[in-house]
This record gives sequence, C-alpha cells and structure tokens, in this order.
Amino acid sequence: MKNNLKKLGDAELEIMQVLWSGSPPMTSVEIHEKTRELRDWPLSTLMTSLSRLQEKGYVICERPAGMNLYSPAVSENDYKAGESRSFLKKLYNNSARSLVATLYNNNMLSEDDIKELRDYVNRLEGDRRD
Repeated sequence: MKNNLKKLGDAELEIMQVLWSGSPPMTSVEIHEKTRELRDWPLSTLMTSLSRLQEKGYVICERPAGMNLYSPAVSENDYKAGESRSFLKKLYNNSARSLVATLYNNNMLSEDDIKELRDYVNRLEGDRRD
C-alpha cells in the first residue's frame, strides 16, 4: 500500500470491500445496491464517499459515454498488508508473537484457531525447506 494514502473510515472501507468483492468497474447504482445491506444511505451520500475515495487515491473513476465507472486503485491485499503493518507496529511494537500472546491470554483463540495457526506455520516451514 502506498504510504501516503490516508486512513479509511468505516463507511469508506465498506465501499472498498464492495469494489474488491465485485466485478469492477462498477456503477454507483451497483455499488449502492450492494452497500444497502450494510447502510441504507441515499445515493448522493454514496457519491460523496466515492469522490472522497477518489481524492484519497483508493478509487479510479472512468467516464465512458458520460457514465461513472468505479474501480479500486489499491488492491485488497495491499490495503490489508499496510493496515496490518501499522496495527502491529502501533499496538505490538512489530511483534507478531505479542499479538498472538494477547489473543491467547485473553481467551480469544479457540482450539480450532490454534490448530489452524500451527498447521499454517508448519506449512510455511515446509515451504522454506523445499
């Protein structure tokens, strides 16, 4: 993720999730329909949010034949990676171990979660040996 991108608000993130999960480019009407499950806001409010997302560098708006078509300018993976780095740095001094310890010590990880993490780490270690 580009370092100069501003943080997304909750509503902006919901719009981006619609764009990431849909088939961009999408019209504002298509985005509005998909966001209705989360927020029942007027189309004009959505249009304002889309403009802000474009100004922030998250959305590209193309206007073929006078119709606005919106696409993500930042991939979901890049966004998540940047937010994860920021979160880990801010709250856990860049320590993934501290994050997992906090989750574990506060009973926020189920046995299935722990098994899934263990299997994932084992798979990663196996990939390194190959």
